[in-house]
Amino acid sequence: MRIALIHALKHSIQPIEASFARLWPDASLMNLLDDSLSADLARDGRLTEAMTGRSCRSDGMRPSPAPTRSCSPARPSAPASTRSRALTRRCRCSAEPGDDRAGRRRGGRIGLLASFAPTLVSMPPEFPASVEVVPKLAEGALAALDRGDRAEHDRLVVEASRDLRDCDLIALAQYSMAPTAVLVAEASGRPVLTTPDSAVQKLKQLLGGDG
Repeated sequence: MRIALIHALKHSIQPIEASFARLWPDASLMNLLDDSLSADLARDGRLTEAMTGRSCRSDGMRPSPAPTRSCSPARPSAPASTRSRALTRRCRCSAEPGDDRAGRRRGGRIGLLASFAPTLVSMPPEFPASVEVVPKLAEGALAALDRGDRAEHDRLVVEASRDLRDCDLIALAQYSMAPTAVLVAEASGRPVLTTPDSAVQKLKQLLGGDG
């Protein structure tokens, strides 16, 4: 099984590869990166047709039964094939807050912790309507990661998570935040969902990877 992973942030690659290695090691991965997409989205404040078109063209890379978008700028575009389009609608991956623990909650509060501000606009509508989403930006965390300071990134993410201690659980919006999950759980005292693990589990279910 070959899975194409379409990224708008270079920091997304290692966390999703780690999740595949742990949860679905038999999958064959193909990484496609356009790291200008996230910069353009941050600059313009909205998705444009040009951004969407660039992600669409990435879907032309074959063979892959399920192009998987790891970042907000890549997510809304239409995949090349009907099967891929159906799968992508059901598994938005990085914006897949619908981990079963989140989806089954009724009237709960989910803290949505992001390091990329536009995600806090695009992602909340994808949660179940019965869930209250509490957005929180880890300011400066992504900039720290961009300059190679993982320790400062993690410190800022953990510090921001403490403001979400009144939530039932915390969802880490960016793939790049996944390595902080244990630290966030310790600091907040809340269960933590990571989008790479949710994406792999959903894809494995949809594509029959369980056997």
